[in-house]
Amino acid sequence: MKTLLLFFSICILSCNSNKKIERENEPTIYNVEENDVEMNKAIDRAKQTLDSFDFAFKTNTRVFTFFGLKKKFEENGNVEHIWIGNIQGLENGKYIGVIDNSPEKIKSVKLGDTVEIGKREISDWMYIKNSELHGGYTIRLLRERMTEEERKKFDAESGMKIK
Repeated sequence: MKTLLLFFSICILSCNSNKKIERENEPTIYNVEENDVEMNKAIDRAKQTLDSFDFAFKTNTRVFTFFGLKKKFEENGNVEHIWIGNIQGLENGKYIGVIDNSPEKIKSVKLGDTVEIGKREISDWMYIKNSELHGGYTIRLLRERMTEEERKKFDAESGMKIK
């Protein structure tokens, strides 16, 4: 689970300002402007390749060790993209999963809440197969933006391969 917590620690996105918010005993939030071209391309790529997630999720063999979806939440002018784990399946065309971190600005959901995720609400997806990240386009971009020191720490702590 250490790997998964690390994912979530770098990948909560808030779309209001361009800075990093470090919280004690909580995941770091990387604020990204809504007009961030690279981030929007990463989100578009995730949406365009969601079939890969669906296929792996339906296959769900033992080589897949984790499935996660990132959902865009909006409330009172605030936006956060929050990772959801423990994906339980599709009901009425929506995935069901559990909020994996404490939101900073969105108050309508909290850590541990079960939520529905419509395909149009998904801003990223990921799964881990044989210790390798699949999907995770926003994770990859945030990792690229890290300093070399932060990237090395992330890679060492996550123990996973990002190709």
